[in-house]
Amino acid sequence: MHIHLLGTNGWFDTETGQTPCILIDSQEAYVILDAGNGIRKIDSYITDAKKPILLLLSHFHIDHSAGLHILPKFSFPQGMTILGQPGTKRTLSKLIKSPFMAPLALFRKDMRVEVRDLKIGKNAFGPLNIEALPLVHKDPCYGYSFSLENKKVAYCTDTGVCENMTKLAKNADLFITECSWRVRNQIPDWPHLAPEDAADVAKRAGAKKLVLTHFDAVQYPKRSDRIEAQNKARKIFPETLAGEDDMEIEL
Repeated sequence: MHIHLLGTNGWFDTETGQTPCILIDSQEAYVILDAGNGIRKIDSYITDAKKPILLLLSHFHIDHSAGLHILPKFSFPQGMTILGQPGTKRTLSKLIKSPFMAPLALFRKDMRVEVRDLKIGKNAFGPLNIEALPLVHKDPCYGYSFSLENKKVAYCTDTGVCENMTKLAKNADLFITECSWRVRNQIPDWPHLAPEDAADVAKRAGAKKLVLTHFDAVQYPKRSDRIEAQNKARKIFPETLAGEDDMEIEL
C-alpha cells in the first residue's frame, strides 16, 4: 500500500505545503482523504481504471473542500464517490454549483461523481468497511478508520483531544492526525492538536505509526518547524513522522 501526502498544510497554501489531501493506493481501492488543493495531483498517481476511487471528506471548512472545484480536470473512467458525515450530500449540492464552482452535472459528462452520506458508526461501502465518528471542532467534523490490505488506517483531523480519536486509532497500523498548534490549547474555542496531544492519543490507542499533518500555515512556516514538532511527539510516541508534501509512505 502506498500513501501519498499531497497536501499537508492547514488553512492555506505556502511554499512549504498545500492544503490537505492524502491519497492511499491499495489493492482494493484508491482512497482520498480530504479535498484541499493537494487533490490537483491525484491524476499523477491514479492509473488503474479498474479500482474504485473513494473520497472521504472530514468536514466542509474551505481548506478541506476547496479542491472540489478542481474535479472538472479529471476524467477517471471508473468515476468517483464522495463520502462524508450525515448531510454531506445536501451540503455539496449547494457548494458544487454556481456561484461557488462549476456544477456537478458538468463533469458528470466525462466522469461519474456520486455523493453519499455515511452514518455514525459502522458503514460498508464497496471494498471499505468504514467507521465514522464525530470529533471535537468548532463545526461538525468526522474522523474515520478503515482497513485496506489487512492494515488498519485511522484519519482524524481538525479536532481537539477526544475519546472518539482514541476509538478510531485503536491498534491502527497507521494513524494520521493533525498538528495545527505548536503549543497545546492555544485557542480553546477553536480546537486543534499540538504534537504532544497527537502523540498521547497514539500511545493510548496502541497505534503502530503516527503521521502528523495539517500543520498551521502561520505557526509552521518552515520544514524545520515540522521537525521540531516531530521531535516533541517522539518523546512520547517514538514512531512519529512529520508529514511533508509529496512524501510517500509504504505500509
